[in-house]
Amino acid sequence: MRHSTHDPYETRHSTGFSRLAGGLVGLVVLAMSCSTWAADPPPETLITVKTPNGTLIQAELADTALKRAQGLMFREHLADDRGMLFIFGDAQPWTFWMKNTKIPLDIIWMDAKKTIIHIERHTPICTRQDDGCPQYHSEEGALYVLELGAGRAAALQLQRGVKLSFKQP
Repeated sequence: MRHSTHDPYETRHSTGFSRLAGGLVGLVVLAMSCSTWAADPPPETLITVKTPNGTLIQAELADTALKRAQGLMFREHLADDRGMLFIFGDAQPWTFWMKNTKIPLDIIWMDAKKTIIHIERHTPICTRQDDGCPQYHSEEGALYVLELGAGRAAALQLQRGVKLSFKQP
């Protein structure tokens, strides 16, 4: 899943060539990072998230604009004990979409106390090539968002008001 706010890496140029060159550089960087992380990420990038019933989820950390923009795009599989944790600098109703995401997800928004404030369950993939994919957000400000494979939130009995625990690096 990709966080869909304005891309700070988007460059506006007056010539078509500059736009094309910038786009090609972006695609190369994205392709390199996707192929590097197609398997498991390096262990130092994982955060352990604990549910109230004691289940541990190893979540990749998305704490930079580039990592948040890439999210779980292009992944073919997400193990039941894996996820991605998005950490933001300020609480907002952060918007997500499923463009280029090949697996359905549960998206879980949490407040500053790591209490669940909203869940989008079984968020379907989006195969559109334009930017017309549906967008998902909470109505309240969230500081953290956790993505899990579709159905995991129900299997783990996660719902609004439940508190998760993890240490922020």
